[in-house]
Amino acid sequence: MMLKKKIIPKSLLPNDKSFIIKEIVEAYFDPTFHQHPDYQISYVVQGEGKRFIGNNVKSFEEDEVTLLGANIPHVWKSNSIYFNKNSQLNTKVIVIYFSADIFGGNLNTKTEFKKIKNLLSSSVKGVEIKGETKKKVQKLMLELLNHKEFDGILCLLKILHLISTSKEISFIKEASTAVFSTECEASRLNTIFEYTMKNFNKKIHIGDVAELAHMTNTSFSRYFKSRTNKSYSDFLTEIRIDYACRLLKKETITIERVSFESGFPSVNNFNKLFKKNKGKTPREYRSEFLTI
Repeated sequence: MMLKKKIIPKSLLPNDKSFIIKEIVEAYFDPTFHQHPDYQISYVVQGEGKRFIGNNVKSFEEDEVTLLGANIPHVWKSNSIYFNKNSQLNTKVIVIYFSADIFGGNLNTKTEFKKIKNLLSSSVKGVEIKGETKKKVQKLMLELLNHKEFDGILCLLKILHLISTSKEISFIKEASTAVFSTECEASRLNTIFEYTMKNFNKKIHIGDVAELAHMTNTSFSRYFKSRTNKSYSDFLTEIRIDYACRLLKKETITIERVSFESGFPSVNNFNKLFKKNKGKTPREYRSEFLTI
């Protein structure tokens, strides 16, 4: 019997650094589901797609800022258009990685650090930063790119203090348990997500995806819902509707064509599911976008 190799997350920080900040510009985001023991603050400057954080699956687009606690499995998957051979699109993200002991024992014992301590404790659920707080954090992250050593620590401290004292935050997921603990499971989820993102505009049978996961249809359905808090069918529909929203912003493409290219079997089915997910019809969505 083959033993499942456990995932041992490795720190992204050099031994002589308490934090690092990176500006990453690539054709698409790293498509691999992964986890690490460092805290992470991400600012998506360019790019859009589907975001997987723990058991939460949600669309993302540029301007997003999130804080993730240690060892939360995550991936930002770019939309399929970014992988086209002739794509001229790029993605850009600014990421801060910092260790749990960045402030030493002070974080646990000093009143001045209490709110930051509470924030980092809560970050096991993932934190999304919004509103004016988000704009201020984005500005500080851009400044931090040019700061070195001690000035950098002060700037990071400002960012954490700003988030910890703000009411413009929301938690991303409910459960704090890891989605995977073995390389086998990480690989399985990567395979499922990759296949779906590449084939959503075609007819997908649940049996085909279950076979990729080496499961029966029933076992796969239970497994997927336990990992993402939604059925595979709902997940697939969300991806298709996200793509449809991109197409609807182009006035020259008919609703029927949008439906077909997004993978829906009929226009009636498309209209029904779109309204269920977005609270408005595709035509209303397009009209509102063009008006804005």
